[in-house]
Amino acid sequence: SFPAGSGLGAFAAVSGAMPLNMPESVLVRFSGRLQKGVMLRDLVNAIPYYAIKRGLLTVEKKGKKNIFAGKILEIEGLEELKVEQAFELSDASAERSAAACAVNLSIESACEYIRSNVALIEAMIEAGYESRASLERRAAKMREWLAAPELLRADKNACYAEVIEINLDEITEPILACPNDPDDVATLSEILADSSRPHKIDEVFVGSCMTNIGHYRALGEALRGLGALPTRLWIAPPTKMDQRLLEAEGYYDIFRAVGARTEVPGCSLCMGNQARVNDGATVFSTSTRNFDNRMGMGARVYLGSAELAAVCAVLGRLPSASEYMNIVPQKLAGKEAQIYRYLNFNEIENFKI
Repeated sequence: SFPAGSGLGAFAAVSGAMPLNMPESVLVRFSGRLQKGVMLRDLVNAIPYYAIKRGLLTVEKKGKKNIFAGKILEIEGLEELKVEQAFELSDASAERSAAACAVNLSIESACEYIRSNVALIEAMIEAGYESRASLERRAAKMREWLAAPELLRADKNACYAEVIEINLDEITEPILACPNDPDDVATLSEILADSSRPHKIDEVFVGSCMTNIGHYRALGEALRGLGALPTRLWIAPPTKMDQRLLEAEGYYDIFRAVGARTEVPGCSLCMGNQARVNDGATVFSTSTRNFDNRMGMGARVYLGSAELAAVCAVLGRLPSASEYMNIVPQKLAGKEAQIYRYLNFNEIENFKI
């Protein structure tokens, strides 16, 4: 999708067309294999991290360089991701000031997602959602595509404003966005070696549209069997469907046992105009952005994965890379398939809304 102001939107509504100057693209190409303990959110932060290393992005606002601004961010090399996982990458393109984002995925991943959406639309029709005719037409188009699936791919000879190569073999620890700029990224070890950056964590937030149900299961497994935490932990799943399933699977019992504050599904702290953290708090968050005063007055906010958020909540500080690696992979070992399992509505028996 491409954003447009109200004027262009009105023009498109009247004329049925919208003038569009096609932006240039920046290609981010991943290679190698994802390393143990490294999460997709670390790859989100790896994009600005590698751009900074190449001199294509600067943190300093004066004379700022940003290769992504106004361009389309195209991502290749992660074709086997689920669509829900790809959203984690595409959502963050807004923080890069990109005009749009495209993630190259496999036909199988796309088909799995579309089949799930057909089942969702069918349940919406059965529940009386309107417009029935529009929903039926949409489902019919999806079934038509599933009969002969085809995805838009980049031309072999495509030209890019820039190509950024990221070798997954080189990423061996979490990468965070530091207070208070989503472009100010550093590895966990680099942050701990910098005494000017805060290391103690007061509050932890797991929520926002960059999360999916797998993140909350991972959080729950990391917290399983523990008591009260030294931090204030906020949990806000993105949808009520996620909340209901997490409750049914017993994860809310784990959250209650550690004294977490569970919010109504939705934006919560990420929106910045609903709940707020304490003034001046140092926060670890899975939210999309960490602009000054958005989450709380004077709050200093790190952005990273739900898995690292769990460790910060337990320790009350940023862990060392070795501490993190000794906790997360062990806590999740053998459970990955169950944890990172997404809501495929067509596979849920008697699914209803």
